[in-house]
Order: sequence, then structure tokens, then C-alpha cells
Amino acid sequence: MSLKSFLKSIKSDVSSIASTDFSIEIGRAKILPSADDQGLTFSDFDRKIKKCKLFKTCVLYIDLRNSTTISISHRPKTLAKMYSSFVRSMVKTSEYFGGSVKNIVGDRVMVLFERKDCFKNAINTAALLNTVPQKIMNKEFKNNEIRCGIGIDFGEMLVVKTGTIKQGKYKGDNRSLVWLGRPANVASKLTDVANKSEYESRPGVHLGYYYPFTKKWLWTKETAEEFVGKISKTIVTPIRHPDYLVSISPTTISNQKKILPILITNEVLEGLKKEAPNEYSIKNLSWLEQKVEVSGYSNKVWGSDLQYSVGGEI
Repeated sequence: MSLKSFLKSIKSDVSSIASTDFSIEIGRAKILPSADDQGLTFSDFDRKIKKCKLFKTCVLYIDLRNSTTISISHRPKTLAKMYSSFVRSMVKTSEYFGGSVKNIVGDRVMVLFERKDCFKNAINTAALLNTVPQKIMNKEFKNNEIRCGIGIDFGEMLVVKTGTIKQGKYKGDNRSLVWLGRPANVASKLTDVANKSEYESRPGVHLGYYYPFTKKWLWTKETAEEFVGKISKTIVTPIRHPDYLVSISPTTISNQKKILPILITNEVLEGLKKEAPNEYSIKNLSWLEQKVEVSGYSNKVWGSDLQYSVGGEI
């Protein structure tokens, strides 16, 4: 087939699907859909129809931190062992609390859960996934290099069967489900920032205090807001600052912000509170609000470093 004919066939496919007489049927799934679900179909150009489904649950992503640095610093054989053990361990761990691995891209794993008990199972899975690299894998691989970021969101996703129908030895290669919607998108973005360090820089002032009775200097830094807040409010007398302030100069204040390994949306936390109020992480206030920005999501983000002990206790 010539390139011109090939592109013409692609244009025909796209035009057929985009046309008004091509029907999209969307049903609701009560259980986690699989590729063999009769309610999910490829694009049928003869009948001009495609069947999709909506499913509401928790979606979890886990990703390896510093994968580029690790790749550069290891020999191929060591790298192959590390990645093989990581992916194998993450897949098996994801399934312990009923999770279902739906996608693996490089070192990123996507996990979905049945709707029933999805909040509890997703959080327990996250704690277990956070445990295995820190307490098992880093015992085998030196320098504690294996760190992960985990993100979880909850909501409704559109399940679409993609690919083409093929025969022969490549029959199953182009068949997969795509999970579209905010939960998958937000969970993935939370995974991107989880278990990382961020640096903040703000304008500030460098202050020098001289105490004549002891003849000693004290040097410190304050943000502009802190400095202004200590100035006495006055109209008649000169502006005054408390203590023995002698030197003022502009500076920059930098802070390192460590983001926790497990990040969840506010919807996940509220769902867990309702579904399992006696869970360890709820009773022990394990969730701390994280000041992270995720495009497409404006509610609170919570973080934790939940882990299990080697004996199996959280």
C-alpha cells in the first residue's frame, strides 16, 4: 500500500468515527471491567457503533523516583535485576489487597480496585507498596536508592476498549483498555510529585542585633512579612523595631519542602473516613495536608508515610 493510500484509509476511519451517525453507547459497570467485557467493544464500522462503560472507584499509581539517575549509575545487568524485581514486587504487592494492575509503563504501575471497600483497600495497598522498597528491596540493593511516589484519587472514569482486531500470532498485542477521566489524571500527577523535595525562595531581610551589655552580635534572617509585623505602628515618632536592631540588608530565604511518599486527594480521605473510620491511619491522624499544586485539581491534598512492619503490622 502506498503512503497516499494509507493516509487516505486513516482519514476514512477518523471521519467514520467522528460522523454524527456513528453511535457511542455508554453503560455503567458494577464490577471492574475487563477486556472481555461484553459491554466494551472495538469501533464497529459496519454497524457504526462503539460500546464503552463508566466505572467509579479509586485509582492508584506508583512510580520509581530518580529512575534516570539510577539508569546512568548502574551497569546493565544490575539495572535489569533492579527493575525486574521492582516491577514484579509492585505487581504482586498491588494484588494483595484486591488491587488489579491495569497498566505498566516503564517503572510506573497503575492499579484499580473494585468499588466495594475501595478506599480501605487502596490505602492499605499504598502502605504496602511504600513498605516493600524501603524495608525489603533496599536491603538487597545498596545505597537505599529505591524510593517511590504513590498517588491516589477517587471518581468516575470512562473505560474504552482500544486497538484493532488482528489475527494470527499478533492477535492479542493491540487489545487494551484505556481509563479516561480526572481520577486517573490526578492520581498520576500526584505520583509525579510524591516523595520529592522542593525548594522555595522568598525575599527576606538579614538582621543584625547588637547587645551593648554583653557586646555580642546576633545575626538572623526573617521574611519580609515577619519583619514588617514586628515594626511598631506609629505616625508621630519614627518607625521602631523592637530589641537592639542595628543592621538591615536584603536577602533571600530558601526552604526545602519534603513531600510525603503517599499522596491522596481530599475525596479519598473523606471516603476512607466514612467507609472505615477505625482504620489505623484515621485513628492515628496519619494524614498531613501537603502544599502541592496539581493542575486540574483544586481541593486539598493529604500525605503520609504509612508503612507496615516486617511482622505485618502497620
